[in-house]
Amino acid sequence: MGGTHRLRPAALAPGGRGRRLTTAEDALADAFERALVRWPRDGVPGNPEGWLLTVARNRLRDVARSAAVRRTHPFDPARHDPARLDDVDPDAIGDRRLELMLVCAHPAIDRSARTPLMLNTVLGLTAKQVAAAFALPAPTVAARLVRSKRRIGAARIPFEIPDRSVLPERVDHVLEAVYGAYAVEWRIAGAVPRGTPADEALYLAETLADLLPGDPEAHGLAALVCFSTARAPARLDDAGRLVPLGEQDTTRWDGALLERGRLHLRAAYAGGELGRFQLEAAIQAVHAARATTGTTDWPALRDLHRHLSRLFPSLGARVALAAVTAETDGPEAALALLDELDEDGARFQPAWATRADLLRRLGRRAESRAAYDKAVSLTTDPAERAFLQSRRPAA
Repeated sequence: MGGTHRLRPAALAPGGRGRRLTTAEDALADAFERALVRWPRDGVPGNPEGWLLTVARNRLRDVARSAAVRRTHPFDPARHDPARLDDVDPDAIGDRRLELMLVCAHPAIDRSARTPLMLNTVLGLTAKQVAAAFALPAPTVAARLVRSKRRIGAARIPFEIPDRSVLPERVDHVLEAVYGAYAVEWRIAGAVPRGTPADEALYLAETLADLLPGDPEAHGLAALVCFSTARAPARLDDAGRLVPLGEQDTTRWDGALLERGRLHLRAAYAGGELGRFQLEAAIQAVHAARATTGTTDWPALRDLHRHLSRLFPSLGARVALAAVTAETDGPEAALALLDELDEDGARFQPAWATRADLLRRLGRRAESRAAYDKAVSLTTDPAERAFLQSRRPAA
């Protein structure tokens, strides 16, 4: 996955072998020759790949209908029926989950409900998981989902599978949903088995980057998920205990995934538009650099987190900024940032876990114990709960 999409003869010749592949290669070559003649004269079409595939498909249809083919080859419906060529749609999304997610982003559906609908109805996350991903109360998300489904039925919104033409106006909601699937697994401390939401997020993020090679945020999200998924094998030690990022054995990180993340990040920067997912990916890239340098550039991380908090001042971004500030300006400065959180911070588990650690580092043991107790009460993952309890100062 990832990188620039390439035209392949196999796209025109299912099975991709023998005479069918040779004919497809000839058809594509003919399409490229026509492009060299027509594009300088008429201009490059809005969908160059679609134009080339359409010309090649028409060429294959002409060959299939030619007298030479009819005289020399017995008709085999499974191989030679020209109608099979109509299955090749250069504008199709090509992934059923992404198609259904784009359906959930229909303009007639309330904007605040589109991403939760994708996560719940397409990716199978519960309302509680969706709420955890976006730091929202679970009852609020559940009620929003129920209302949205009722409105969809009442409004009789048509169920139509969209093509690539709707991507520009709907992709932001899809990116947000993929990020939500990633965030759900990110909150689970354990190593990531195949088939989890994070694994799904990795596939979907790279598929989107492949569909939208010029979209900086699509590549930014793909880079972010690659970097974080690469560290999954090191999140637990051999005894199943949680290992903080700064203490992880970098030799257990997935080098191939880290490199894919760097490639996506470079593609994102080439777009020349800064966005939230690119900033989050850049933060993960700084952490990933420890695999080669052996150190963490905390001032660079602080600056990136400051930019992220200004661009997207979510609870998670603000808590992360406080945690990084502790490494550059000390725990007191970090606590001051946590004290600025609104009442939503009182229900946000990472805020309490960060506060507990800062108080522990300052020697404020009683306050630290209380904060750890609160963080534990908001934690559902066994490995993370055990880690917090192990860090809680003794009475």
